[in-house]
Amino acid sequence: MASDHKLVLPVIDLANFPKELEKLAAAATGLGCFRIVNHGMPPMLTEEMKVVTRSLFNLPAEARLRNVNDNIHSGGYISLSELRFLESFSIYDASSMTDIRSFCSLLDTTTQQREIISAYIEKLHDVVINIAGKVAESVGYNLGGFSFDEWPCLARLNFFDFKVEEDIGCIGIPAHTDSGFLSVLQEDVCVGGLEIMNSHGNFAPIDPVPGTLIVNIGDVGKVWSNGRLQNAKHRVICKDAKSRISINMFLLAAKDDRVEPEAIFVDSEHPRIYQTFILNEYRKLRDASGFRAGEILPLL
Repeated sequence: MASDHKLVLPVIDLANFPKELEKLAAAATGLGCFRIVNHGMPPMLTEEMKVVTRSLFNLPAEARLRNVNDNIHSGGYISLSELRFLESFSIYDASSMTDIRSFCSLLDTTTQQREIISAYIEKLHDVVINIAGKVAESVGYNLGGFSFDEWPCLARLNFFDFKVEEDIGCIGIPAHTDSGFLSVLQEDVCVGGLEIMNSHGNFAPIDPVPGTLIVNIGDVGKVWSNGRLQNAKHRVICKDAKSRISINMFLLAAKDDRVEPEAIFVDSEHPRIYQTFILNEYRKLRDASGFRAGEILPLL
């Protein structure tokens, strides 16, 4: 069910830590979705990346189909024949400069495009690792010498082919939760469409806010924290007869792909909720079952 009331996301200032930890904890364990400011993404680089992203979707079909990814289930190129309005490129592992260069090489990008993509993805990865560490700290995890830096990331460059009045109200991406630990989204500030499920169980529209990034907690985050972090259910709806782009980076799971509750979150008052599983197998199960919004997590 959709709500007519717009949802204003909590805003977390990354330049104001540790003072923001309590506010971050409330957002990550409540709605599971929030905005971040002072994140360090250069505005000019962001605008250049948006231009490059649009240009990639003008490549010949033969070139776009080279974006194959066998490292993770459903991790490669998505064509308009798979989802009516969505076309998407992917980079795995986005934390690896080798993989970023391979992506650019397969698509025959220009030197300038390659430089922009590499710089942007590298910067966005820094943001992902930074916010993941702060989310972990906010729920009581002592990082010590631990870093999420070794966890693989999947980057997606998305194009929504909305173009006629009849498209308004149509679903661009169906309701789902992200399968990984968390995602960071660079939204299209000119064209909205993102909706988040609110506390009443209704999807509420989110207006774009320039200069911010959106963070969604995913299924791995919920399991890793033994249910403390809340995975955010969301979707994309056509709000205007205009094409729309977005850029996502998903922090997936540990290098060995094993997902299980951290020991610190399990005790006599908080018994273990989830069993150990492999993320790639979980992604396959989500697709095979058609339940892509965390519905099968209670079965694990």
